[in-house]
Amino acid sequence: MSAPARTRADQRPDPGARQEREDGAADPVLFLHRSSEGAMDTLRRGLRLSPEFARGLWLTLAFAVVATAGKVIVPVAVQQIIDNGLTGNDGPDLDFVTRMVTVCAALLVVTMVCSYLMNVRLYRATESGLATLRRKAFRHVHDLSVLTQNSERKGALVSRVTSDVDQISTFMQWGGMLLLVSSGQLLVATVLMAVYSWQLTLVVWICFLPLLFGVRWLQRLLSKAYLKVRENTGDMLGVIGETVTGAAVIRAHGIERRTAERIDTTVLTTRRSQIRAQRLSVAVSPFAEIIAAVGNTAVVLIGVWLGLGGDLTAGQLIAFLFLMTLFIQPMMMATEIFNEAQNAIAGWRRVLGVLDTVPDIADPGEAGRELPRGPVRVSFEEVTYSYPEGPVVLDDVSVEVTPGTRLAVVGETGSGKTTFVKLLTRLMDPDEGTVRLDGVDLREVAFSSLRGRVVMVPQEGFLFDSSLGDNIRFARPESTDAELEAAITELGLSDWLDGLAHGLDTPVGQRGESMSAGERQLVALVRAYVADPDLLVLDEATSAVDPHTEVRIQRALDRLTRGRTSVTIAHRLSTAEAADRVLVFDAGRIAQSGSHTELAAQPGVYADLYASWVSSSA
Repeated sequence: MSAPARTRADQRPDPGARQEREDGAADPVLFLHRSSEGAMDTLRRGLRLSPEFARGLWLTLAFAVVATAGKVIVPVAVQQIIDNGLTGNDGPDLDFVTRMVTVCAALLVVTMVCSYLMNVRLYRATESGLATLRRKAFRHVHDLSVLTQNSERKGALVSRVTSDVDQISTFMQWGGMLLLVSSGQLLVATVLMAVYSWQLTLVVWICFLPLLFGVRWLQRLLSKAYLKVRENTGDMLGVIGETVTGAAVIRAHGIERRTAERIDTTVLTTRRSQIRAQRLSVAVSPFAEIIAAVGNTAVVLIGVWLGLGGDLTAGQLIAFLFLMTLFIQPMMMATEIFNEAQNAIAGWRRVLGVLDTVPDIADPGEAGRELPRGPVRVSFEEVTYSYPEGPVVLDDVSVEVTPGTRLAVVGETGSGKTTFVKLLTRLMDPDEGTVRLDGVDLREVAFSSLRGRVVMVPQEGFLFDSSLGDNIRFARPESTDAELEAAITELGLSDWLDGLAHGLDTPVGQRGESMSAGERQLVALVRAYVADPDLLVLDEATSAVDPHTEVRIQRALDRLTRGRTSVTIAHRLSTAEAADRVLVFDAGRIAQSGSHTELAAQPGVYADLYASWVSSSA
């Protein structure tokens, strides 16, 4: 039974919202987490994504309480020594002073140990939580369709998994710990100050209340400012990544100056947003210093007045001043804490923006069906597709490919042939209609089965910075060197392997740059052979290779496609001639279908392409 047609809204979020600005940079719409969500809501969601943050939290908090309470040991000891050890009714009591110093030293050791344990546990929990967050974000990026990924620069996507998470790490390991300790320190200092003098405690809080309200107002501004910083940083990394990858093209076309100007623009934009955010974050520091000076002066004056009235001892006043220092420290650090917090929350929003993007190509998972082994039957049933905000690319396409057929797909640029193979490999889903393999709707096939039975060889085979053997083995990690050598021999490429100085251990370089374009294509073909697919989809790429390598590629292709259903986007006449059947695309429709001999003899699109091929090779 045919699956009902689905609209684009049913299938995927609208990446079309990501429009190009006049400066060439893309507006960060698709992956942006909704900024209307409050900071605490963002923080709570982020913590839920990484449960390791809260693992063993109560023990960490217990150590934090002891470490924080230990900060008041010195003020209390000073008060006791002054009031009872030095100025007591019976004169100085050196034994009491010695006992107090000994007890104080012992408690400080306990405090130091608890502080160490708190830090170790906090670092372990945060690193575990951040590792989980990175893995989830990275895997989710891979779950997104190619169309969705292409809506954002690769460097900007990488920045969400790296630099944005690093900002969260900085806050959780420094700002988070400081926030934890400072909050406890503020509470303990307030309670003990109230024990010594509720009047002076009230004075202190009256002085610092304006600062608290100011920080709350500043927090909203910082939230927007640091979100802009993270966006600009992502754009900057995206531009830099593109220029590093395309360095050879930039030099070849002599556009270094224009490229440098483009980089300068993104760097300066990032600098301006950073400066604006920093300007906001440090705005409260002078205000806090003035309040601290006023508070200290008021405490000394009112404290002396209370002391003269017999309501406060000298030791209590000195201890109160020590405690006020403990009270002021968190207030003074509030700017830096909020600075890191807003930077982290902005990073969290961007990471959540990725995780909130619903994959439009969903894996049915355990409910998915398995494709049987053997040559695959391909069916397109009234398939229509258009890219977001674009015209229809495939229009009501229906075709069936029998098992074991070598199919060549031809057509002019923009005719729809590349979209055809992307739908066939389920890199995208159709807007309407159904694509079936062996009668099974692709949307019902488990990814594990689909990727194992269907392999696509792109026009430019991507190689990783490792050895030749490792790159071939990528298709089947358990393959031995002997099995890889046998595969290369079966494809008729043993002479090519023998010509490499280090054989399978030959380094291919970053993105395969140590090998020629033809050699990279040979590696991709061997990799596909090792994967042993039942349906092979190829984007032919022999136009940029020398004749000798082209012969090697064609020989490997003949052996690779033998006994399999294969679909090849043909750019050369020889591929179409060798195919069992040719599909001719024109303006999103199948204009002709048949063998090369039949189509070449008929007036139409293929005959025109054939004439063009013949004239170009003459």
